Amino acid sequence: MRVRGGLLAGAQGLWLALFGLIGSVLLFTLTVVSIVLVVLGIGFFTTPVMIKALRAFADQRRALAHEWSGVLIPSPYPRRPVPAGGRRGGPAGQVEGCVALLKDPATWRDLQWLLVDMTAGFVLAILGPCLLVYAVWGPVLALGVWKPIVEAGGNEWFTFVHLTDQDSADTAAVVGLAYGVLGLFVNPGLLRTNFHLTRHFLRPTRERELALRVDRLTETRHDALDDSAAELRRIERDLHDGAQARLVAVGMSLGAVEALIEKDPQQARKLVAAARATSAEALTELRDLVRGIHPPVLAERGLGDAVRALALRMPLPVEVDVDLAGRAAEPVESAAYFAVSELLTNAAKHAGAERVWVDVHHARGTLRIAVTDDGRGGADPAGGSGLTGLERRLGAFDGVMAVSSPRGGPTMITVEIPCALAAGE
Repeated sequence: MRVRGGLLAGAQGLWLALFGLIGSVLLFTLTVVSIVLVVLGIGFFTTPVMIKALRAFADQRRALAHEWSGVLIPSPYPRRPVPAGGRRGGPAGQVEGCVALLKDPATWRDLQWLLVDMTAGFVLAILGPCLLVYAVWGPVLALGVWKPIVEAGGNEWFTFVHLTDQDSADTAAVVGLAYGVLGLFVNPGLLRTNFHLTRHFLRPTRERELALRVDRLTETRHDALDDSAAELRRIERDLHDGAQARLVAVGMSLGAVEALIEKDPQQARKLVAAARATSAEALTELRDLVRGIHPPVLAERGLGDAVRALALRMPLPVEVDVDLAGRAAEPVESAAYFAVSELLTNAAKHAGAERVWVDVHHARGTLRIAVTDDGRGGADPAGGSGLTGLERRLGAFDGVMAVSSPRGGPTMITVEIPCALAAGE
């Protein structure tokens, strides 16, 4: 496992060194030239395009950092950026969009990162694969390759070993193997160090984090209000079409019973039985409606037992692991419960899963819920699914959702909501 991880990190470092260097140098040069051309007017049209390409390049590095080393680099860019052509369109809008991008501190931090990535970042990235190359090149020199190279006036040094005879070549082989062993151990750390260096420049500043959080809370507040209005309309519709209609039918049946109780007692008994059945159906619908608003088990027993009860009603096996030392605030519990409910429903209806695992625990001030299924995968929040709405609803609590769903599965969706737990009874 150590060998495989070291070799993989070396290959990834080589990719970063080569393609990262080419991309950084090219983007830095073209972006700086484009900004300089602003004084001639041309830059107003080329700069937004280059900054967009720069941000796409930075986002790709963020994705690689998370995928290869688990280093999370938040994006500092606004969720709804100013269009490249400005809000007004035309030449004036183009100038407006360009100026807005140049005033954005994230643009200049991205350019700083390009400078660091093509220097210190390149050294960190190339060091890992070089250690592995030395592990091969040292023994190759010891096989006799050193002699024609030295005789032809080539390089006489293998790092710090001076190649003059076979003994020095053998020493180079030993040193090369030592470099290779060292690379297997340090390559993953070098890769993480490279990504942490990237994170220092590409993550949002404290001021930008606060601004983005305010923007997100404002957006999710409007979404929460829209969701609340939609929920009220749903409740009204369910009451009107369901329980209310059945209660009206019960009242009409009782009126008929009152008219028939003396004339036709047998028919009156049949109507009473029908009214009893209708009232039972109305009661069931009311209970389901109340459970959809706020499940009684959630209010009485807390999130853990509510999720377990939810799992028992699913048509497929669901394993639940809960580790909570207390209870969160009622709105947080409700949001978490309905998030699990929607994710389980998606797994049963759309994923083709045969088994689902739910893990609920609280650590370091965050409620973390992971729902994993063995279905077909391919879940994409950007595909217009219910995951987008779920993410917006979680945003009202400053929560986040992460989706890992490769084609063929498995799918793992993680929900994190910042909150504190009150001590359990």
